Amino acid sequence: MGKSAEIVWSNCLEFIKDNIQEQAFKTWFLPIQPVKLQEKVLTIQVPSKFFFEWLEEHYIKLLKVSLEKELGKGAKLVYSIVMDQKYSGKDPYTVKIPSSNREKVQPQEVDAPMPIDSKKVKNPFIIPGLQKIKIDSQLNVNLNFNNFIEGESNRLARSAGKAVAKRPGGTSFNPLYIYGGVGLGKTHLAHAIGLEAKENHPDKTVLYVSTEKFIQQFIDAVTSNNRNDFIHFYQMIDILIMDDVHFLSGKKGTQEAFFHIFNHLHQKGNQIVLTSDKPPVDIQDMEQRLISRFKWGLSADLQVPDYDTRLAILNHKIEKDGIEMPEEIVEYIAKNIKPNIRELEGSLNSIIAQATLNKKEITIELTKKTLANFIGNSRKEISIDYIQRLVCDYFKIPIDQVQSKTRKRDVVQARQLAMYFAKKYTKASLSSIGSQIGNRDHATVLHACKTVANLSETDRVFRGYVEDLNRKISMG
Repeated sequence: MGKSAEIVWSNCLEFIKDNIQEQAFKTWFLPIQPVKLQEKVLTIQVPSKFFFEWLEEHYIKLLKVSLEKELGKGAKLVYSIVMDQKYSGKDPYTVKIPSSNREKVQPQEVDAPMPIDSKKVKNPFIIPGLQKIKIDSQLNVNLNFNNFIEGESNRLARSAGKAVAKRPGGTSFNPLYIYGGVGLGKTHLAHAIGLEAKENHPDKTVLYVSTEKFIQQFIDAVTSNNRNDFIHFYQMIDILIMDDVHFLSGKKGTQEAFFHIFNHLHQKGNQIVLTSDKPPVDIQDMEQRLISRFKWGLSADLQVPDYDTRLAILNHKIEKDGIEMPEEIVEYIAKNIKPNIRELEGSLNSIIAQATLNKKEITIELTKKTLANFIGNSRKEISIDYIQRLVCDYFKIPIDQVQSKTRKRDVVQARQLAMYFAKKYTKASLSSIGSQIGNRDHATVLHACKTVANLSETDRVFRGYVEDLNRKISMG
């Protein structure tokens, strides 16, 4: 045939690129690597099972057409899927799956309670002393997908959420674990998944619960000697959405109860959606068997929205609320309010309130005056990017070298110092720090912090670096 796997795939990409949106192409096709070509069978490597399922569900026709265009009728595609085993101490390995020949994900082999009679189970959502009411899903109808603006910072989590709502329990991302900082949309996305799942599957029981409420219910159940009823109630839910699961940290009894609930639901193929402010590996005082289960499915993070996304969020809110606002004012807010979506919407509400209460026109002067405190606070917040640039400027090292794989001593030292100060001055998780500074893992960040601490005690020159940088960062 004379063609290599690389050439065939490159030609396929040219065709695919012309037939889908640029962002979709970058997200779902650029990470793919051609592996081998044997007669009319092309093997491609995808980063995860999530990628495989997404391609098969959304782009299989496009893939088939592009492949047949290159290899002729009867061309076939085989996926080589990277199975990441780093958390279990084993090396990653790959599995090969032919296209359009998916098998349903097998349930985990775990112990679970026997089926129970739902009529005898007490509902922890019923307030004692009040008339018993039929449980609802505890979902906020305003927090739907229509109001959740897609952007680069949330695309993976949103796409996964839509897939889960379409086929709860039928994808490989079970549980779906969504994590990110304050005000980035975790709770909104959790509600949106629940609402769309209810719409798609009206026969299924969907339940949203905050972890704080779950803990309180468990305490009440133990106090009234109804622990088993509490566990059995949750084991009947088809789609369980649990918000802020990191609050289980240090709660041994509640963790034990949730472990049994999780096992039972997962074995039945019921969907579990969890949100947290940090990735599973960074949650302290959590049983290892629970951490392990949190990583069974897909972990997707929500990042700080970029300028275009912030602008889209503001325009959506303005249009939804029927407000007229000059474009320059919307752009000013989007450029200056950066930390999270909550502050972004709060700043817009403040401007509208000031104009309405004082019966003034919304002008750029009014906007600047109203947002002075918001912007001041935003600028005082130290970011990982700011720390990284400051360290690079201090050592006169290009930032792209710190981001590279180089092991040169001076670059490694700058990278470690950037990681150390990012951990000290930001609320970012170790994984988030590592991904933004050289695309390293959380273990590398932990090692960097220990190295800096040790050298500060034993090396006088190095201690001077740390003190200088500490002064520069703290002074802003």
